[in-house]
Amino acid sequence: MIKIPRKKLLIGLLAFVLLLFIAGGVFGYWFWSSVFKNNVNPDKGEVAYLFIPTGSDFEDLKTNIIKSNLLKNTNSFFWVAKRKNLASHVKPGRYEIKAGMSNNEIVNLLRSGKQKPLNVVFNNIRTSGQLAGNIAQQIEADSVSIIELLKDKTFLEQHNLNTETARIIFIPNTYQFYWNTDAKQFFNRMLNEYQKFWTELRKQKAKSLGMSIAEVSILASIVDKETNQNNEKPRIAGVYINRLHDNWKLQADPTVVYAVGNFEMKRVLNVHLETDSPYNTYKYAGLPPGPICLPTIAGIDAVLNAEKHGYYYFAARPDGSGYHNFAKTYNQHLNFARQFHKYLNDRKIKN
Repeated sequence: MIKIPRKKLLIGLLAFVLLLFIAGGVFGYWFWSSVFKNNVNPDKGEVAYLFIPTGSDFEDLKTNIIKSNLLKNTNSFFWVAKRKNLASHVKPGRYEIKAGMSNNEIVNLLRSGKQKPLNVVFNNIRTSGQLAGNIAQQIEADSVSIIELLKDKTFLEQHNLNTETARIIFIPNTYQFYWNTDAKQFFNRMLNEYQKFWTELRKQKAKSLGMSIAEVSILASIVDKETNQNNEKPRIAGVYINRLHDNWKLQADPTVVYAVGNFEMKRVLNVHLETDSPYNTYKYAGLPPGPICLPTIAGIDAVLNAEKHGYYYFAARPDGSGYHNFAKTYNQHLNFARQFHKYLNDRKIKN
């Protein structure tokens, strides 16, 4: 047997211990880096979002994370995710990933399902198709599913709606939703908001006008398209209520625009007045069957609080202000209308 000198044995032992210490340090640093060190790609800024679609599994999540380029090191993330069994806790949603977050924090966030809500905004919407497209760009619900609900007669009848009036429940505002909201959840939430909006006071005001909620909303949509000036809307609403009470045709230009379907029109011509549509209030008496846009809160309240006056006519002022001149007689109205037509002609606005 070869006898190793005690000094060499001691040196070798120390070297081995040192190597173990170094290896342990390297592993410890690697472990700390993998689990607790910032792993968010700085190119993504202070805040970025990870979207996990409904029905995703862990493989889908891995693909999504790689494509998103949110992380500096995806391998270390997947290593941590595997040890924390993220595969059994994949939850759909929109997750806020902040600068400086570690793999451990991100995995814990995804496991928790604590997604970040977002603000859903919609306004100036004219048709069901526009509404569906707008909402589908903001939440997970696809436009086809939204359209199908807006056309589902059985579903609508449960809420005293039909395919023409369904849009009145979508009152333009800002609403918080989770991104993974589906079409039915979205519809039910908006129905709930609509029911909260229509307080007993508002219902009583509608009743005193001899109008249903749907009728108020339809008239409000016309008022909204007549002017952007909210302080003038109650007066315009009063004109239309006067016409309805005296069994006049509404003869509202915005309804003709809706009937024609060209929402870029700046001038309604005689040829447009012949458009055969239930939305053409020059051709058909009473209110159209549905709103010509999503009625705003200002428009609805303008109808409910319409001015009581003797005006039956109005024409846009020839100054580009968006306000109108009101008249009690047709001759007065013709004078105001001629002034506005001259204003349009001078600016070569023909359609």
